Amino acid sequence: MANRRSPSVNRKPRADAQRNREHILEVAKQEFTRSGADTSLDDIAKQAGVGPGTLYRHFPTREALLKTVYRTEMERLAAAEQRFAETMPPIEALRAWLLLFVDSIATKQIIAPALNALVGDPKKIFEASYAQVHDALRTLVKRAVKNGDIRKDLDPIDLLRALVGVANVASTPDWQPSAKRLVDILITGSQPIKSAAS
Repeated sequence: MANRRSPSVNRKPRADAQRNREHILEVAKQEFTRSGADTSLDDIAKQAGVGPGTLYRHFPTREALLKTVYRTEMERLAAAEQRFAETMPPIEALRAWLLLFVDSIATKQIIAPALNALVGDPKKIFEASYAQVHDALRTLVKRAVKNGDIRKDLDPIDLLRALVGVANVASTPDWQPSAKRLVDILITGSQPIKSAAS
């Protein structure tokens, strides 16, 4: 009897399947942000240039797609810390990361209420992501403090609170430009006070 090898269950997804998955996530993020978390999944598949079957194979439910979009955004945000730190001066890396954080707030504002409705309490998803984001910000601020760009007494979380506050208080859809302007104000206000030259 011929000994046939069964395909490995743990094999990596094919490159084209991985590309499809990543493209679906990118399109889903854009569509959810533009049209809300109730956006038709069939429309997302169409915009991504794949059939509905392909989308549902990767993400069997709306909840699965929403969770993955959110997790992916937070992972990108956390990973950006190292990329920015390697390619920019400390103060510029911090600024670039905070601007990216503003974009991620928009994703959470759309996704959090939908996840609340779908799963009742998505705290675990948000808490895991928060730890990653918090660590990334602390690292960026620490570098900027060490370089003399930022005051030693700055609590990194105050930067996030200020930006989230603008997002939560603003009732207009154009809160993002306001939050992005606030990034520069926060960076300027966080710099050490230079004593006047005599």
